[in-house]
Amino acid sequence: MNEVVNFLNENPVLYLATIGRDGKPKVRPFQFMLEKEGKLFFCTSNKKEVYEEIKLNPYVEFSTTNQNNVWIRISGRVKFSDDMAAKTKILEQNPLIKSIYKTPDNPIFEIFYLENVKAVIADFSGQPPKQYNL
Repeated sequence: MNEVVNFLNENPVLYLATIGRDGKPKVRPFQFMLEKEGKLFFCTSNKKEVYEEIKLNPYVEFSTTNQNNVWIRISGRVKFSDDMAAKTKILEQNPLIKSIYKTPDNPIFEIFYLENVKAVIADFSGQPPKQYNL
């Protein structure tokens, strides 16, 4: 878990893949927010298309790479949360998110984490990828 969280903290902008409401794949940049109690948290607005896509099909995958061409893929099932402590911490740690949502009780501010997480860290070295079930 530590290696995955460290990688995400060092490379917080990931690309989220979902299945669109039109049945076609959609990919967009997303930001890792925090790890709390073994859960990887992200956030969005319930006014965005991505929110509707996730509600319709909660299975997603994130991916990103670092400057050394090491990449991570994280897949799981989205679970939305009303954890006010997590919302507060996200706002405290991220000025951009705070400027958008202002307060943890903003009715459009949604946070989620992944269940049944599978993570893979790999590179072009020819060595086997590191696999994690979180």
